[in-house]
Amino acid sequence: MAFEDLKKEVNLIISKTQLSAKNRLTEICEALRTSIPYYNWVGFYFANHETQTLHLETYVGTPTDHIIIPFGRGICGQVAVSNENFVVPDVTSQDNYIACGLDVKSEIVIPLFKDGKNIGQIDIDSDSLDPFTKEDEIFLAWVNEQVVTIL
Repeated sequence: MAFEDLKKEVNLIISKTQLSAKNRLTEICEALRTSIPYYNWVGFYFANHETQTLHLETYVGTPTDHIIIPFGRGICGQVAVSNENFVVPDVTSQDNYIACGLDVKSEIVIPLFKDGKNIGQIDIDSDSLDPFTKEDEIFLAWVNEQVVTIL
């Protein structure tokens, strides 16, 4: 599915006000994972700035033990500190990588901002090497802009 078509689906999910924010986030994760072949694991982490940790709110894909990640640790933890997108074409090239599964080959993490503060992120793992493009970054930043409206 093209990103433009997927935007319509994300907007439809966002508009389901009868659902909780968490349920809508889960539906967004599922829509992304099933629509984009190289999105094999999709989840949202949210920051606890007091404890300097990220907490997995919802995801779709292979189960993970990484439900709490300290700021600075792994790709997600680094994004919590840098406030910048992080695209990893090959996870084996990263020293500070937390392996979520043996099949994961690449990862993209886009921070989620509310009122100028990094409150979390969308995290996507792929079982393919180097699948993510600038278009993925732009699209996922747009997804986060929609998500923040329900938080």
